[in-house]
Amino acid sequence: MDCTVKWLDGMAFIAETGTGHLVTMDGAPEAGGRNLAPRPMELLLAGAGGCSAFDVVLILKRARQAVTGCEVRLDAERADADPKVFTRITFHYTVSGHNLKPEVVKRAIDLSAEKYCSASIMLSKTAEMLHEWTIVETGPQAAIESTD
Repeated sequence: MDCTVKWLDGMAFIAETGTGHLVTMDGAPEAGGRNLAPRPMELLLAGAGGCSAFDVVLILKRARQAVTGCEVRLDAERADADPKVFTRITFHYTVSGHNLKPEVVKRAIDLSAEKYCSASIMLSKTAEMLHEWTIVETGPQAAIESTD
């Protein structure tokens, strides 16, 4: 895996991934940026969310669950002093589908957190990780919520 990051101007940068995709990053105005793109740490958090959501959907599909949607909201806290690493990240999954089994959804989230999601497992070296989930039934049942 490789990536090239090039400074544009101010505090704006563009990253080109090894697969040829481009991502722009920018800083806050107080740091010389123009606030035109996500901060690098925001992209790190988004990457962890995307990695985990990918795992959860794949695991649920392989378990023959009728999953129709998956959203992960991440709330992160950072250290006050440099380096301002993430110290706590809460992942809240909203998984939609028909007759999803809560134990299977929980297992998919646990497998992502403990075995498959390289991004969140790496971040767990500095951050406490919390995982919450809600199932939204696409049929007549009400939502089911859980917190680990």
